[in-house]
Amino acid sequence: MYSLLIRNVTIVNENNQFKGSVFIENEQIVKVIGDSDTSSIRAKQVIDGTGKYLFPGIIDDQVHFREPGLTKKADIYTESKAAVAGGITSFMEMPNTIPQATTIELLEEKYTIASQKSLANYSFYLGATNDNLEEIKKVDPEKVCGLKVFMGSSTGNMLVNDSNSLSRIFAESPVLIATHCEDEETINRNTILYKETFGENVPVKYHPKIRSEEACYKSSSLAVELAKKYNSRLHVLHISTAKELELFENTLSSKEKRIRAEVCVHHLWFSEEDYDQFGTYIKWNPAIKSVQDREALIGALKNNKIDVIATDHAPHTLEEKNNPYFKAPSGGPLVQHALVAMLELYHMGKISLEEIVNKMCHAPADLFNVRERGYIKEGYKADLVLADLNSPWKVQNDNILYKCRWSPFEGQKFKSKVTHTIVNGNLVYDHGTFNESAKGQRLTFER
Repeated sequence: MYSLLIRNVTIVNENNQFKGSVFIENEQIVKVIGDSDTSSIRAKQVIDGTGKYLFPGIIDDQVHFREPGLTKKADIYTESKAAVAGGITSFMEMPNTIPQATTIELLEEKYTIASQKSLANYSFYLGATNDNLEEIKKVDPEKVCGLKVFMGSSTGNMLVNDSNSLSRIFAESPVLIATHCEDEETINRNTILYKETFGENVPVKYHPKIRSEEACYKSSSLAVELAKKYNSRLHVLHISTAKELELFENTLSSKEKRIRAEVCVHHLWFSEEDYDQFGTYIKWNPAIKSVQDREALIGALKNNKIDVIATDHAPHTLEEKNNPYFKAPSGGPLVQHALVAMLELYHMGKISLEEIVNKMCHAPADLFNVRERGYIKEGYKADLVLADLNSPWKVQNDNILYKCRWSPFEGQKFKSKVTHTIVNGNLVYDHGTFNESAKGQRLTFER
């Protein structure tokens, strides 16, 4: 029987910080011990956490790992490895791969790949289209995280823009509906206006004007309206504007809400003032917007209008990103640096450690009803991350683990470092060394 003791550490869990130890046997947390003597505990491996902080493993509810079909950009092995190095122990991956995961059969093929390759725990969204409602109704709520609905630009046939199809999806989906909300008509109108001025050479700094606040709000408000009409469980992904915040309430806990919102790390870190420096490297959809929007999003985390922090990790090759505005794809890699970026905001006094754990660990587990993960609790799966908050380092090309081999954080100095990551009781990451003998598990849901 494998056993592990993490001792003399500061545990951050359920709005508390306390000195203590955690004892793990096989996959589970067996004991959470306060600041007391652990000499009587016999463990095959011991980690001295003196001076470090122990968090539940991060649950990232929005990633694009590009497999199958787009593996020149990324694959489940490389990106799950980068995720684990960043303290992410579970991910939920999007359906816009090749082929698109819009049938149960194609969805299960992705689960098979992950079972063989992923170092982190995993789940996959089924993708909605205008005409796959019968597939949607087959989803097993205990085995699939949710349904992804693109209510804005997407590839292939995944833009759901038929009003009758949208209504039926919101009325009949057996699982949580996660939406990408940008209004296509508004974006097309703005594109025409900027092309009239700049032709094909529109500067990237106008990205938030083309994919504007209006485009986001019009689509997000429609999603919320439909969810209220049909009493759907709605999760609005990557909120990017202050205006959208008026659509969400903060009087209930994340677990109690039917309508929830997510924000991504890049919308909390960058602003439109950064386009001149980073160009297409920070071109995401929805667009990074103003400083005022960024500060409002941070405030919404603190007042509980926004429930979850995620990454929308979406790598492209440097060759693709080094194109002019219209030809450069949107998205960038983030899983390796998400937690340390949020810890940097902690060092800046913008967010507390308890709030980071709430929004990156507890809330994703609660709103997706993830079984026995997201907390440091006896009887729960031992998904944990140990971090040193006083171990400065710099993001450089030689320590970037993404398959695409670049990061918008390259050159950034972080004060905090992930030192250990435990997945299902296995020490998978230890100061840059990986144990790849044990693979992650399929997430299950209490629904």
